[in-house]
Amino acid sequence: MSQFTAYHKNARISAQKVRLVANLVRGMYADEALDTLKYQPQRGARMLEKVIKSAVGNAQDPEQNNGRGFKIEELVLTDVRVDGGPMFKRIRPRARGMAFMIKKRSSHISVGLTHIDEI
Repeated sequence: MSQFTAYHKNARISAQKVRLVANLVRGMYADEALDTLKYQPQRGARMLEKVIKSAVGNAQDPEQNNGRGFKIEELVLTDVRVDGGPMFKRIRPRARGMAFMIKKRSSHISVGLTHIDEI
């Protein structure tokens, strides 16, 4: 079973925000997912859209697929994962000498596509 993958590592957005749109497109055909994400207002939708386009480009490249490229209509999103990445930790001074931690979160976005005949 061949799977075509693409990653966006250390995306400067919280994984929780991207998971909302990732759950929306998981299991869809690749062209349907791109059409759906195009009209979503979230910033995470733009990032996920770019990763899906990259995975589709990997699937359409004949050099990677034993001399044949796949059409976008034949590809299904089988593996859409959004994992937490490293955090920038900052300290915010508070009253009475205390300090609160500010975590600027990042995420790793990965997309796996499979041809419809192999599912």
